[in-house]
Amino acid sequence: MIPSHLLRLLLLALFSFVAERGGPWWDMISPELRLIFALVLFLVNLLVLAVVLHLAGLIVVGGRRARLSDAFLISLLGTVLSTVFFMFIPYRLLALFLSIVIWLLLIKRFYETDWLRTIAVGILAIIVFLAITVLLALLFGIFEAIFELFFSPIAMIF
Repeated sequence: MIPSHLLRLLLLALFSFVAERGGPWWDMISPELRLIFALVLFLVNLLVLAVVLHLAGLIVVGGRRARLSDAFLISLLGTVLSTVFFMFIPYRLLALFLSIVIWLLLIKRFYETDWLRTIAVGILAIIVFLAITVLLALLFGIFEAIFELFFSPIAMIF
């Protein structure tokens, strides 16, 4: 779960780097729409995380304990608490550690499972989230822009 938070930060940094010609990506959004953009981004992230957690929970703990409503609550509480940790704790490593612990505690509590299966749900959710992120990036052509940005100077050497 937490690597998904870090992945979002990495993707946002890459978007900023790719769109450097026009300035940071946040400046490309009009000031009137920034709050709406942030809320839509939060809701989309919440829904994707809920579906990913539900799929991982179905695979690891089964359908009786892994309900979609539980996955939604886990993703909502985990996202809000992780954001609060990263906003108010000045030590990023400590905020990351607390976020990982909170995500695991939420999964353990809502899916009513042991620690081994909790960790398995977390790892599987990360793998599924990364796979979905890569597929969406391919769909929107982000990899093409990144490939051109990073590998075109190397191709010019050869």
